[in-house]
Formats: sequence, C-alpha cells, structure tokens
Amino acid sequence: MNVNEQIELITRGCDEIISIDLLKEKLSKKKKLTIKAGFDPTAPDIHLGHTVLLRKLKHFQQLGHNVNFLIGDFTAMIGDPTGKNSARKRLSREDVLKNAQTYKTQIFKILDPKKTNVIFNSKWLMPMNFGDVLELTSKYTVARLLERDDFSKRFKNNKPITLLEMMYPLIQGYDSVAMEADVEIGGTDQKFNLLVGRDLQKEYGKEQQVIMTMPILEGLDGVEKMSKSLNNYIGIDDTPFDKFGKIMSVNDNIMFRYFELLTDIPINEINKFKQEISTGENPRNIKIKLAKNIIEQYHGSNEALKCEEQFLKVFSKKGIPDNIPEIKSNNTPIINLIFSSGDFKSKSEIRRIIQSGGVSIINKDKIKTIDYIIKEKNIIIKVGKRKFYKII
Repeated sequence: MNVNEQIELITRGCDEIISIDLLKEKLSKKKKLTIKAGFDPTAPDIHLGHTVLLRKLKHFQQLGHNVNFLIGDFTAMIGDPTGKNSARKRLSREDVLKNAQTYKTQIFKILDPKKTNVIFNSKWLMPMNFGDVLELTSKYTVARLLERDDFSKRFKNNKPITLLEMMYPLIQGYDSVAMEADVEIGGTDQKFNLLVGRDLQKEYGKEQQVIMTMPILEGLDGVEKMSKSLNNYIGIDDTPFDKFGKIMSVNDNIMFRYFELLTDIPINEINKFKQEISTGENPRNIKIKLAKNIIEQYHGSNEALKCEEQFLKVFSKKGIPDNIPEIKSNNTPIINLIFSSGDFKSKSEIRRIIQSGGVSIINKDKIKTIDYIIKEKNIIIKVGKRKFYKII
C-alpha cells in the first residue's frame, strides 16, 4: 500500500491524530514502525469496547508494522486516576498477574499471535532506582499535571490527590520512552497520558510519537461507555448466541458506531445501509448484518448463520431455540438452580433478573422470588432475553 492507502485504513474511526503530518512522514520512510497500546489488567475479561484499540493494532499488523501489546502490570498496581473523583483502589500483584493471563489469551482472538509482541512494563519500571525516579519527576511540572481535568476538579473541590496518583501519567509516559514508540493508540480519555509520553520522549532526546485517540464505545444502553460494572457490555468470551442477541439489542442510534469501530465493512457500504434505512428499510435487517459480521470474526461464518437462524426463530417467530442446555432440579431454590448453569458470574446478577421479572416458565407465569422451587420436570425456563434451560 502507498502512504495514502495506509492512512485511509489507519485513520478509520479515529477521533484525533497528533499529528497527521508526522504520521505521514513516518510512513513515507517505509520502515517498520513501533506501535504501542497499553492495557492495565484491572479486570479479568475483555469486552468489545476494548477491541476498538485492538482492531486498530490489527490494522497496523496488516500493514507490516511492529505491534506491541503492553500489559501495564506495574501501573495497574497504582491505578489510573483518569475520570476518577477519588483515589482508585490499588490491586495486588497476584490479582494483576491473574488478570494479565486472561488478557494474553483473549487478545489473540483479534491479533495475530505471530505478529504481536506482548510486553510487561514492569520489565523497565521495576529495576528503576530512586535516583531514576527523581530524574523522571524532573522532566515534568506540577502545574502541567494539574491541567488534567480530573486532577483539576479534585484540586478545586479540595479533594485529596496523592503523589502516587500524580506519578501515574509520568510512569505511563515513560513506557513510550523505554519502548521508543513511533505511534501510541489510546482512548479519548487517555489523551493527557499519551501527550505526557510524547513530551517525555522529547525530554529524553527521543523521536516523538504520533498519538492516535479512539472513541470510547457506548454500551448496550447507547449512553454510558461499555463497562462490566454497568452491565452494558458484550464480552469476548460470551457465547455466539449471547453476542448476537446483545448486538441486536443495541440502540439503533449507535448501530453505525458499531459498524465503523467493530467491523472492516467499507465506509461506502455502511453509508449505503444508512441510505436504505432512510428510504424505509427495517433497521433490524441492517443490524443483523452487523451481528453476523461480528460473530463471524470471532466464531466463523457457520456459527454466524446459526445465530441468525436461532435469533429469528426465538425473537421474530416467538419460538424456542434448539439444543437447550439441561439443568438438574434437585429441589433447590431458583437462584441456585440458575447459578448452577455456570452462565452467570454471581448470584446477585441472577437476583436482579428475577426481581425485574426476567425469569419465567415457558407457557406459564413469571418467577418472582429467588427462593421459588421448581418441582416439575422436563419444563423449560427462560432467563433474561436470550437464555433457555430445560429442567430435568
């Protein structure tokens, strides 16, 4: 690809690039660039919101550049204060490494493992002595750090800001120095930290990196960012049918954000979909194309077709899916019965579904209490919008 063709692929979906001229200059040298994206393993699972950055790394892989997936095992123990109005809880080394291990497994559902360098920032941060740390602090001013929106708000409201938190942008920025990054990719909420890395590279006599910020993907509610804590996420490890159903529940208003950020469908084709809807096409039919594309990426075309068939059977024709998993009754309360399926992370999640009227016996009443006991056999229950179980 020539530079313009590379730029077209690289800039797809980007919110901001600092600077596009520098990026073109780096690409024109026809050398492999060092691409960096950092992830602090503060939670064990990756969802589609995380894949916005991963897919951009994949684009750089397709162009033959050196892609570095940086696991912030050191910085995760500090906790990124971005967007926080109070000090973030620090994680133990054990928790960080456990989460990092799941990251290493899940990212290769998107990235090519043969073309991905997985790096831990403890490699250069742990050996630093106190003199090295003082040298790092001399490269940046407190005034610049207080320009950060979250620090500024807390300072004005007389809320505490620890020196440890103020060190976080410097430590993350130093990663770019150590890696000699040509390009760093991050979410729009990370812009300040990315700029610190760029400034520190200059202070240490390195060539400055290009910064590429990607939009924060909205969750299923179409308002808040995709997050496990908000329960509006689509997990990488969700079953194909669950993924499909969740995508189909996405607000029509943000469907095309998903098309642009989560697929490689050409922009002109996406614009064609928009035109079809404006002239009367049912948005559901377009959304099926989105769901099938995403399922195909992670599970293959055959699974995507199966999910479409199951979805139309269950939701459009009010049917029941094939191959329903079985659960032994054992005369146990419904909350324990559903939890035994292994499909839910906690009983509190199931409790919320029951209390909101989301559990029912097919062709009978809804189950309204968590201690309800099903005494009948060979009946089917529906949990939430997409899960069915046969009680045996």
